[in-house]
Amino acid sequence: MSHTIVVDLGYGDAGKGRVVDLLCAEPGVEAVVRFNGGAQAAHNVVLPDGRHHTFAQFGAGTFRGVPTHLSRFVVVDPLALAAEAAHLVTVGVPDPFALLTVDEDALLATPWHAAANRVRERRRGAARHGSCGLGVGETVAYALAHPGDAPRVGDVFHPARLRQRLAAVRDRLTAAVGPLPAPDVDAVLAVFAAFRDAVRIVGPGFLGDALRRGPCVFEGAQGVLLDEWFGWHPHTTWSTTTFANALELLAGAPARRLGVVRTYTTRHGAGPLVTEDPSLRLPEPHNGTGEWQGAFRRGHFDAPAHRYAVEVCGGVDALAVTHLDVPPEVEICTSYRELDRIPVGRRGDLEAQERLTAALLRTSVGERYRPDDWPAAVESELGVPVVLGTDSPRGAPAFSRDTITA
Repeated sequence: MSHTIVVDLGYGDAGKGRVVDLLCAEPGVEAVVRFNGGAQAAHNVVLPDGRHHTFAQFGAGTFRGVPTHLSRFVVVDPLALAAEAAHLVTVGVPDPFALLTVDEDALLATPWHAAANRVRERRRGAARHGSCGLGVGETVAYALAHPGDAPRVGDVFHPARLRQRLAAVRDRLTAAVGPLPAPDVDAVLAVFAAFRDAVRIVGPGFLGDALRRGPCVFEGAQGVLLDEWFGWHPHTTWSTTTFANALELLAGAPARRLGVVRTYTTRHGAGPLVTEDPSLRLPEPHNGTGEWQGAFRRGHFDAPAHRYAVEVCGGVDALAVTHLDVPPEVEICTSYRELDRIPVGRRGDLEAQERLTAALLRTSVGERYRPDDWPAAVESELGVPVVLGTDSPRGAPAFSRDTITA
């Protein structure tokens, strides 16, 4: 059995949690591997009996008893992790930390990163980039600026070194943005010590062993249209949201690349959404306007944008389509008026991506139609077979054409 990588081909919120939960219902899944992002992820799973959890750092297979591995590409937030574990206990997972391993090389997010993130975003005013306010991007930016001094998970075994690094984060970010509302270093050290004692922290060989034991589901965060290099700069994440990180972790092991799309395209907060239609008042029990993310926006299925995502990813093997119980007013946009196609730029060329953002803000919807068969229409528009479809957040999938992990 091969492994499966799950990515969102939109702006996030396409239903990755639901898809990963269904994949983990297959027998023999060894682990869910998180390969990007951090505590800002929000993957919702609702059980048939009504129990609900928004998975952030724990994998969306947790209700199935499938362990989670946080890889070196994840930004780990011990404070948020403790809060998430506490909620999992209330919904029937007796010992969440027993299902968790963490790579020692993963970055540690701190309260100073989160506070600095919020200060910077607030100061942008009407020109906000879009943020979850949890400091994930700030943590990555700090590590890029101070690569030898950024706190990492393995530092929890070296309290003196960790104290020095935490104090440096506090001092540098305070100097950059001003006073930050955050606990003192000793309080953060105490939380990180509790994290060290609660979780299993592993070295670089752990994941390779897990991959050899059985099939793993690689759970991506956010969406390809928010990618740090290929999204609409500056309304992007500090994270690689394509298959790239997962493929690096797999080190040549075979894997199926599964893209997830909704029947309608959505995004949180600022940035282009060409097909946006304020008249689409579709219910969103798990998405709404947030202090940092901004409004939750809805639009018709944006085939040009999703085709771009498939191209940026280097191709997709199969698709999962969610929200098949879409109302009749939702249609498929097949083209834009002022832009023939969305061009794929070079990794790292953020100036070109910023020009692309401006072009997308100027374009509008071209041809649009209402399909009789949503899975067949999405398959045709994106040129990728649809193998899984879901509607209601509870119960069995609406349809499944094969065993995804086989």
